Amino acid sequence: MTHCQSCKISILAHINYCPSCGNAIKKKVQSTIHHHLNLIIAFYVVTILFFIGVYLVTKNGEGSLQQEILIECISALIVIGFVSIDYRNIIQLYKIPKIAPLVYLAVFLAPIITAFTVYYGIEIINDSLFNDSSNYYAAYTTYENPMIWATLFIVILPPIFEELAFRGFLFNQLQKVTSTNITIILTAFIFALVHFSVVSLLWIFPFGLLLGYVRHKYNTLWLGMIIHFIHNLIVLSLDYYYYNSTFDSILNL
Repeated sequence: MTHCQSCKISILAHINYCPSCGNAIKKKVQSTIHHHLNLIIAFYVVTILFFIGVYLVTKNGEGSLQQEILIECISALIVIGFVSIDYRNIIQLYKIPKIAPLVYLAVFLAPIITAFTVYYGIEIINDSLFNDSSNYYAAYTTYENPMIWATLFIVILPPIFEELAFRGFLFNQLQKVTSTNITIILTAFIFALVHFSVVSLLWIFPFGLLLGYVRHKYNTLWLGMIIHFIHNLIVLSLDYYYYNSTFDSILNL
């Protein structure tokens, strides 16, 4: 059953026009669905094109601090642009949820588990398959005050803007056209896809499922941001520790 927006009477969902006042029913619903689908497609296309552009610009590994700042600013503006379309609903996601203390405890413990599992698990995979080891912190050591910039670009900005984009705007739009379970899966998949790494898919996708579930369960972005923040902070801290340990070992040879 649905209701006529004009005369408010109840009518069957398959009826196109209200039998009382003649108001178009089904066409309006379809128009709304098409609107959300267009926004989802636009978000996906713009996001993919942006990350492809970033990859092409930075693939030679000779980036500068100014370049990274510019990339982060463009990324933030893209997210803010899409969020402005649905800002009334997204603002509601910044309310502090009233939840049990044990939930907050789980929110702080979960990223500790994910960070250590992912860090050492991916390290094993990279070493076994590619005989390689990645270190996020190492990319910032050519800058002055590398830990400050690494913290900003890895720990602070991603939890804010990625949660706003994927668990905020995209999640809201997908919920209008499909079920909650599919919404959680699709946001996690697209979240993993834009990182352009096959190995990263192994952990970013389930990590995105966790963030999507928390977003749905408690109807807030804060918890996901906290999880994301702690996870990235631990990963960066481990990178910092191992980078300096390796560097000290080389100096002592």
